[in-house]
Amino acid sequence: MAHCTFMDDFLRLSARTARFTYGAPRAFAFGDDGRLLWFLRSSGPADPHDSLWLLDTATGAEVLLADPRTLAPAPGPLPVAERRLRERIRLTAAGIGSYALSGDGRRAVFALYGRLFTVAYDPGAHGPGAHGPGTHGPGTHGPGTHGPGAHGPGALPAAARPAGAPVEVPAAGPAFDPRPNTDGSRIAYVADDALYTAPGGRISPDDGARWGVAEFAAAEELGRSRGHWWSPDGITLLAARVDEAALQRRHFADPAHPELPPEDFAYPEAGGPNADVQLWVLGPGGRRVRLDWDAERFPYVSEASWESSEEILLTVQDRLQRCVLLLGADPATGRTRELSRTTHPQWVDPMLPGTPARLPDGRTLTAADVPGGAARALAVDGRPLTGAGVQVRAFAGVHRGRLLIEAGLRDPAEQQVLLLDPDTGELTVLADDPRVPTVHSVLAFAGTLLLTAAGRGGVRRTVLTADGREFAPADHAAPLPWRVAPVLERVTEHRVPTALVLPRGHVPGQRLPVLVDGYGGPGFQDVSAEPRRWQHRQWWADQGFAVVTVDNRGTPYVSPAFTHAVYRGFSEVTLEDQVAALQALGARHRDLDLGRVAVRGWSYGGYLAALAVLRRPDVFHAAAAGAAPTDFRHYDTAYTERYLGLPQEHPEVYERDSLIPDAPKLTRPLLLMTGLADDNVHPSHTLRLSRALTDAGRPHQLLALPGVTHMTPGGAREKLMALELEFFRRELAR
Repeated sequence: MAHCTFMDDFLRLSARTARFTYGAPRAFAFGDDGRLLWFLRSSGPADPHDSLWLLDTATGAEVLLADPRTLAPAPGPLPVAERRLRERIRLTAAGIGSYALSGDGRRAVFALYGRLFTVAYDPGAHGPGAHGPGTHGPGTHGPGTHGPGAHGPGALPAAARPAGAPVEVPAAGPAFDPRPNTDGSRIAYVADDALYTAPGGRISPDDGARWGVAEFAAAEELGRSRGHWWSPDGITLLAARVDEAALQRRHFADPAHPELPPEDFAYPEAGGPNADVQLWVLGPGGRRVRLDWDAERFPYVSEASWESSEEILLTVQDRLQRCVLLLGADPATGRTRELSRTTHPQWVDPMLPGTPARLPDGRTLTAADVPGGAARALAVDGRPLTGAGVQVRAFAGVHRGRLLIEAGLRDPAEQQVLLLDPDTGELTVLADDPRVPTVHSVLAFAGTLLLTAAGRGGVRRTVLTADGREFAPADHAAPLPWRVAPVLERVTEHRVPTALVLPRGHVPGQRLPVLVDGYGGPGFQDVSAEPRRWQHRQWWADQGFAVVTVDNRGTPYVSPAFTHAVYRGFSEVTLEDQVAALQALGARHRDLDLGRVAVRGWSYGGYLAALAVLRRPDVFHAAAAGAAPTDFRHYDTAYTERYLGLPQEHPEVYERDSLIPDAPKLTRPLLLMTGLADDNVHPSHTLRLSRALTDAGRPHQLLALPGVTHMTPGGAREKLMALELEFFRRELAR
């Protein structure tokens, strides 16, 4: 194998660029009837601080609207709610983490280290020739030009103010998740778990609950990261009330700083209580109306939105997620009515992004499985529009009278953008490349599209205006070091997707130890044509490994039936498919030395790695397991119970999938890793397994990392990779 220093050039570059993400534009949103494309981007590949930008398609100019280093030269700590939400949505960038637009899309609001800002853009003041690209560069406007108090306490600047320095708006406390109303005249935000408006003040009662936020289960597992929504008339708010009093508290202490007090937060453990979530309409004059549905039977709120000032749409689920209701609610009375019901004997897969939605003619878009679970379909009023050959992944809006969807037509590793006729079901391909595996995606508004193509050549983003002009938002990320072409194959009787990455310059006939590197769990697809995920696997290959990645049954985007195969049990199906796929690849590629097989992974991938050496030491010879949920009785409700049921009703399922009873069986080298600040897979999971191994007299290694979270930010992941490499070299050489 090639030699590697502790942190070689690639690992240092990866750490410095946050895995080649700094400088890349993200968080796109259209405004001003599609003329403006807003986004976040840092200045370059070594800059972690995202600024707020827009692309004006009338002029082709990119305009910098808010630079966090100008607004906050000495950054403060993030509010706890924002820090934890960034963990939930896996956001590593610093600076401006998110923003929200007013109804006309000409004004944005954002929080920066707890301070509240608004910034406007007047297209009339930035017409052709008014400003060239870069006119609003860093330092164009000094901080504080329109600072607090310039317009009176709590006042907002005039809606017609042209783009200039962001205006700081006085807030009642560290501001979190600010949202402007339709015309931008008011901002709703959360401070210290209470909901406020500016101008105005506190609008949520002081009742001990958290207001305007998403609870842990919603943000981590159900796809809902927000907890308040303005009505279309900009007068009334829909707000979540979250009571976590019944939940157990989980604690974190930093042993590297014993002088600091521990943190704690409410955690919904499998089989235990969930947060009590209510939805309230908060109107003028202190008017409060609670939305009324059977919350005891349907405790999960996975989606909420205003359809009009007279109707709210909300999606609720029963605890085991076998029944999902789309409800229409009257904001004046709180009464709800059932619009659609989706059921499944195992679990209903999460709603497609972009749904539920109403078409202009009033019909309702939802998701549905085709008969036999062969595909996920887009449905109109419950009638599937697509068949078994189309794996629909998202609804992106209406474009030229047809439905714009992201879907897979050929291989799960690829994705196309399609137009779908809502009446006939006729499909038209809008973005595809049948020559090279590529993941295409789209954002649409008022006839303007942002098309993204991610493949072997990198990532291309193209803005197509309604009148046929094209623009490309600048990407300042570091170029990917390697053009990786993984060998993508479907193997075994289940046609499991796999990928193989070999060392650059590999000479056929040279036998290679194998590294199984993957996730393997529900909700995440590893084998994808998206190019960034293969850079680190190429690095591993260049250290002398044949790197194998397997999307076993249970992972998404093959078919609902493929995903549902892990119902009432993770371990058996996951391990069976990993072993079968590995053996099938070994038969096809004779250079794979199946007598030297290592396995690594993080989160569910860490579970898979530890599972592999504990239960199949005949196949796997060394494992590095990071942040592994070693006993799902201690993982969260919404994820775990969806697949395994309630532990009180199915204790044998949880016992079978727990790694703790397997500890005495360990005969292979095992490296356990955990971040001591991980609030997703609490470090107690890894420590329980380590204790069981110690009690059984089974040697192993343990890396407990103070201050490191589940996302392993700040280069922690690269440092671990270097340590894993030395571990595998040593153990596979024996």
